[in-house]
Amino acid sequence: MELKPTDAEQLALDFFLKDWEIPEDERDFFVVLDSRAVDDRWYVVEIGVEGLPDKWVIQVYDETKDCDPCFTFVSPINASESETGLEELPESIAEILQSERQGQEVFVTQRTNNE
Repeated sequence: MELKPTDAEQLALDFFLKDWEIPEDERDFFVVLDSRAVDDRWYVVEIGVEGLPDKWVIQVYDETKDCDPCFTFVSPINASESETGLEELPESIAEILQSERQGQEVFVTQRTNNE
């Protein structure tokens, strides 16, 4: 792979902050939580707000160094509790998280009697 993990992380973070139009003075709230290479073709980079369970998952392609604009939001917090843990954050970041939490799809798996 041409791209180093730290480069992929920075590309994803810069892409994310620009896409959400995060003001300069609020950018430090977002951190890279994890990254990993996939099939020597791209990296998966997870970005979140430190101390919260929410994360955005972004793919960074090795060859082009582009970020996939269709990134994914993942949170264990239900839409009905979308304001949980946001009290201490700047209003703009709290609004982004609340909106993402309310908009995420929830998949419920149904157990059968055999499980």
